[in-house]
This record gives sequence, C-alpha cells and structure tokens, in this order.
Amino acid sequence: MALEVGQKAPDFEAKIESGKTIKLSDYKGKKVVLYFYPKDSTPGCTAQSCNLRDNYDALLKAGYVVLGISSDSEKSHVKFIEKQSLPFSLIADTDLKVHEAYGTWVEKSMYGRKYMGTARTTFLIDEQGILTEIIEKVNTKDHTAQILK
Repeated sequence: MALEVGQKAPDFEAKIESGKTIKLSDYKGKKVVLYFYPKDSTPGCTAQSCNLRDNYDALLKAGYVVLGISSDSEKSHVKFIEKQSLPFSLIADTDLKVHEAYGTWVEKSMYGRKYMGTARTTFLIDEQGILTEIIEKVNTKDHTAQILK
C-alpha cells in the first residue's frame, strides 16, 4: 500500500553512519526531511545531498531535521559524509526494512534490464509524525527549493 499525505509516517528503527540506532519517533516534536536515495557517491545522489548540505541553514531555520537513507552500509555512509562534508546523518537500511515500510524499494529498468532499487523519494514529516508531503519527482540539483516552497 502506497503512503499518502495525511497518514502517520511509519516509525522505524535503523542504524546511522556512527552505528547508533535511531527511531523516527526520536524526532517527535521536530519536522523531518527523510530522503531516500539510491547510492552513496553517485552523481545524482551527490548532487542531491550537496544541495541539502549547501542549504542546510535554511532547512534548520525552517525547523527541519534532515535524514538521508539508502541501502548502503554504515561504512559507505561514513566515507560519503566525510568526502562531501555532509552535516546530517545517513541511515544504513541494509536489510531494506525502512524502504519496504515507505514503499521505496521498487522494480526499476535500465537498458531493458529489470532490477530492484531505491525510488528516489523525499518524505516531509511534521512534528506529530504525519506525512505532509511526498516528493517523487526529485530535482537533485535544487531539492531544497522543492522542500521549502
């Protein structure tokens, strides 16, 4: 079942790059940008993450906590964060539980070959844990503008 605006965001428990386990419910009382991206250090994902990094102060001023999530490992996330100086945490969803809860692990197709992968999607979640927006057509180079519009 696809998630819809107005629904409660599925709570989850997962590890961030430091190995610490976090839950979405830890952020109750804060607005959350939860962005799913396919892979660390690839061109589109780097552009998207760096756009959020470059506009991080504006996102904080708007009251958002930013969390990125992919199926990459904690070790991969550490390298990506260090290389790109990302000021926010990245969730290592290696078992795909969070992807499945949010409907972002999907069949994709490239050059006629079908495979499973992450649908680049951003979920905006309010202070009560309700989905206020789902951005499915992500502009990787100007993603912050889509969030703050």
